[in-house]
Amino acid sequence: MRTFHFTVDENYNKAHNEYSKDVTRLQLSAGVLGALLLAVALGIFFLTTVGWRLVALVALGTFAIFCFSLIFILPRQIGGAQRLYDSYELVPAIVAEVNPRDLVLMALVNASADPAAQRRPALALRTVTKLEGHPTKVGVRVPSVAVSGRRSIGKDAQWDEISPMPIAWATPDRSVLVDAERAIPEAEWRRLDKLLPRLKDVQTTTYNLLVL
Repeated sequence: MRTFHFTVDENYNKAHNEYSKDVTRLQLSAGVLGALLLAVALGIFFLTTVGWRLVALVALGTFAIFCFSLIFILPRQIGGAQRLYDSYELVPAIVAEVNPRDLVLMALVNASADPAAQRRPALALRTVTKLEGHPTKVGVRVPSVAVSGRRSIGKDAQWDEISPMPIAWATPDRSVLVDAERAIPEAEWRRLDKLLPRLKDVQTTTYNLLVL
């Protein structure tokens, strides 16, 4: 598996990395849901006289505690930006579509969940709102890492979802982007360019991942 090592600018990453912002939003959602569940549980227990109020307090309180625990579990499970960039495969990605408020990246990735197994070439998409360091024009090269997501039960050998995470989200250093682009064989870039017409096919899949 090909990786690309560089120093993540933590402040820059915090401001630009939309994947990291997704994790923050999940933490916030977990905290809000936990607070609501706890409020409902306490309301039922103290403001009603129903016989099952203790059961409701325990059940809702337990679920609220679980939600609060996710605030701390999620960052540890997913890892920091430096670990993500160091751990996941460097892949070619291009700007596949430019819209008024966002743009779509398409990457050539390996859908096989086992790095030692035979590669399963696939196209993965991610919609982003900003992309510093690159022109927002169809066909522009955007070196990225392929962050794997979910797997279906019974399909452990293959990822169902892979999200391209641009190197440009983690550093303002243009030379790093150039080095990352050069680290990817030209043949892979050319193959991805030829697959651009498959964009609509990828967009029709459940998780924006099309195995070729």
